[in-house]
Amino acid sequence: MMSRTFKQGHWRGTAMATFMLASCLPAFAGVTDQMISNDAASTDDVVTVGMSQGGQRYSPLNKINTSTVADLVPVWTFSFGDEKQRGQETQPLIYNGKVFVTGSYSRIWALDAKTGERLWAYQHRLPDGIMPCCDVVNRGAALYDNLVIFSTLDAHLVALNQDTGKVVWNETLGDYKAGYSNTAAPLIVDGKVITGVSGGEFGIVGRVDARDARTGKLVWTRPTVEGHMGYLNGQENGITGKLNASWPGDMWKFGGAATWLGCTYGADVRLIYCGTGNPAPWNSHLRPGDNLYSSSTLAITPDTGKIAWSYQTTPHDGWDFDGVNEFIPFDMKKDGKTVKAGAKADRNGFFYVLDRGNGKFISASPFVTRQTWTKGVDAKTGRPIEADTRPGDPAQAERGKQVFSAPSFLGGKNWMPMAYNQNTGLFYVPANEWGMDIWNEPIAYKKGAAYLGAGFTIHPLYDDYIGALRAMDPATGKIVWEYKNPAPLWGGVMTTAGDLVFTGTPEGYFKAFDAKTGKELWKFQTGSGVVGQPVTWEQDGEQYVAVASGWGGAVPLWGGEVAKKVKDISQGGMLWVFKLHRAAAP
Repeated sequence: MMSRTFKQGHWRGTAMATFMLASCLPAFAGVTDQMISNDAASTDDVVTVGMSQGGQRYSPLNKINTSTVADLVPVWTFSFGDEKQRGQETQPLIYNGKVFVTGSYSRIWALDAKTGERLWAYQHRLPDGIMPCCDVVNRGAALYDNLVIFSTLDAHLVALNQDTGKVVWNETLGDYKAGYSNTAAPLIVDGKVITGVSGGEFGIVGRVDARDARTGKLVWTRPTVEGHMGYLNGQENGITGKLNASWPGDMWKFGGAATWLGCTYGADVRLIYCGTGNPAPWNSHLRPGDNLYSSSTLAITPDTGKIAWSYQTTPHDGWDFDGVNEFIPFDMKKDGKTVKAGAKADRNGFFYVLDRGNGKFISASPFVTRQTWTKGVDAKTGRPIEADTRPGDPAQAERGKQVFSAPSFLGGKNWMPMAYNQNTGLFYVPANEWGMDIWNEPIAYKKGAAYLGAGFTIHPLYDDYIGALRAMDPATGKIVWEYKNPAPLWGGVMTTAGDLVFTGTPEGYFKAFDAKTGKELWKFQTGSGVVGQPVTWEQDGEQYVAVASGWGGAVPLWGGEVAKKVKDISQGGMLWVFKLHRAAAP
């Protein structure tokens, strides 16, 4: 009897102690709107792809700096495993002691941030017949409340419980049988999850959606092809543009303009910035006109889904110069004044600076060495001055006149995000120097079939390099420094207050450069091409850096002569995490 009483009292005491201990531990109520808004300044977590809603990819951390980076060493690695390799273009997120990382074939894991131990894994069940244009990649997730949200190759948006990996909600973005897919990381704005769609090469209609992040319920949708109706809370919310104003006949019904890279947000002006892809088909002779709102940047109001302003970088695009590249808000100091600006390094080879509040054109500067498709950009109108290098009309023959055009359709910069350093005032742009032979062919729309109407072969412009990491001064449009790489650059860039710039190469190296001079300060061989997006955070008083390694993406699939140059690169799937060797820490 006494023994039983003792045991019961011991249990009660233990339970009380456990309760008191738990009450002293930090409570993790979930990721809030305030935390997302403050992501650029907080250092112990990363809750947004882009390291902020604006996507500057800048960290105020400086323990890893130009003096200490030479002592950066691996801490742990995690393998994405099995036969599902291909391109790993993801950016990890870090919160509540966990790392959330997506991988190829619509997979996601939660890992212990200290050890790399797998906590849970989710693999989306993909149907047969998916039609991703440019590899089976995934570029990251979003965090909100206790959810981790990511998109899938069959055009679904899935929300999982952060602690268990169990599905909380699952919404369809489009019909994968018609060519819809999605690979971009969602963006959270005011409790709404903002997503786009992929599939411009299949004649889908691009759009931007806003859903309640907790429930997945659609709040508003805004098509990005002129003539289609938008909706707000299930009610008609105005046609995008004006029917047939810049699209002939029924071409607008299959107009492309996919929003396949996701969006950024300018909190001070309350505008969501989304880039749009090429008009469909590539054969521009079938669709005379500017073809709004393809190859553009759209500024969309987060509450209503209305287009506040738009800027088209390549009107009547005939070269597949998608305008999806990220538009990054920043404050530019010029002529003694501070300008609320935004910058974009476009596929067409120009580095654009616009007023982020109204879209007014400020400047356009080449960030690649050759742009045969244009003679420049008109300083008054902001429109490109087209040269005579548009592929010929195939209406009277099996194919139109072949032309050589630079950049190639893979762009002066493709999907891989640039970074902005608030201290140096420079943007760090992962550029590529290549051109293409391109010709047009007859084409008609058929649901679920490729809708190009063009053929092409990509060629490198120079023998000694293709990729070039370039530091751009947005106030002058000048290239301050550059690092040349033999293979194309296809990974994201990160910069820090430690005066560092991080990026990876297809040859397998993860590298750090001096942000002011471009001097290479450190490199590490990961074993496969690095096309992921670096990230950094602070944990237990130490600064960590992580990047995914795993060669793939559009280059080996579409790269022509360039693809032959990188054919021997090993595939892979690893997350690498680094910190300073303890002896080197200040």
